[in-house]
Amino acid sequence: MTVRRDAIIVGGGIHGCSTALHLALRGFRPVLIEKDYAGRHASGVNAGGVRQLARHVAEIPLSIRSMDVWEGIEDLLGDSCGFENAGQVLVAEDAAELDACRTRVADLNLRGFDHEELIDAAELRRLVPAVAETCPGGIVSRRDGAAEPARTTTAFRRRAESLGCLIREGVAASNVRREGGQWRVDAGAETYEAPVLVNAAGAWAGRIAAALGEPVPVETVAPMLMITSRVPAFIRPVVILRGRKLSFKQFANGTVLIGGGHLATPYPDTGETVLDWRKLQESARTVFDLFPVMRGATIVRAWAGIEARTRDDLPVFGPSARHEGLFHQFGFSLHGFQLGPGAGAVMAEMIATGHTNTPIDGLRIDRFARA
Repeated sequence: MTVRRDAIIVGGGIHGCSTALHLALRGFRPVLIEKDYAGRHASGVNAGGVRQLARHVAEIPLSIRSMDVWEGIEDLLGDSCGFENAGQVLVAEDAAELDACRTRVADLNLRGFDHEELIDAAELRRLVPAVAETCPGGIVSRRDGAAEPARTTTAFRRRAESLGCLIREGVAASNVRREGGQWRVDAGAETYEAPVLVNAAGAWAGRIAAALGEPVPVETVAPMLMITSRVPAFIRPVVILRGRKLSFKQFANGTVLIGGGHLATPYPDTGETVLDWRKLQESARTVFDLFPVMRGATIVRAWAGIEARTRDDLPVFGPSARHEGLFHQFGFSLHGFQLGPGAGAVMAEMIATGHTNTPIDGLRIDRFARA
């Protein structure tokens, strides 16, 4: 049976669900196809960082656009998504790292961006009192914060469905092709047809792009996270490091979430991962070094999500360079959660109007061909 819709979105992570919602808000009737369930992989199991801090210049405009959406998230979704903006702090561990922070903030200011602010040791200790005395300062982005990833993705999915988006979970998209000026995608016993196709399939999106003649240098990765036992409250902002791989935040119940980019081994065909306990130990040791209050904590649980990382660590975002009606939205390289709400709005804007006022030139798929 063939079902006709206004747009087909492949992938039910936060990006696919956000694009579905924003298309529905513009009067489109999209279908979203997800082989598992919304938020099953990276979007539902990441650290939940809502971060403008320390982003590549090419994605800062999209990040700023997304932060505007985050700050009105409850009005948009009818759910706060657990979003709290207590800020994010990048800690410099020595004078050389602080010099690098100073250079970055000065460069951003020259480009017209003022969301990152250089801080000295006194302000660092005001924001993060428990940090090691040896740390001389860092950078703060005061609007940043964190949210609950699975809750957020589910809220986007639920709101999109309430506005008429057809959600097809538990069935894989296959045989993606363009016929007679329309995109067609098989999903179980049904074939969906639409003039627009959005490739938001996360770790599996590279396969779709390659099959459509637009290969991207992308790999499948599995960033690891762990959570500790409860410790006394000692931090409100999310903390990341300038030099070492680390990000962490403390929840209201006292537990601490530790991440930062160390990778498990992914098996995308089965959706499984195998953790690297030595790398997890390295992350835990870094936290214990910088925050003495953590030295009595124990690791309670660890996990990993599966996602796509591009060669240049930037997402593939925007229209196809080859096919009419095809748009790519993947490869967010371990930092796509904050971008999701704004990326969906920008994608819907491009689909509906043919353009966007949010600069995305550095994220388009044709950058690889140009390189």
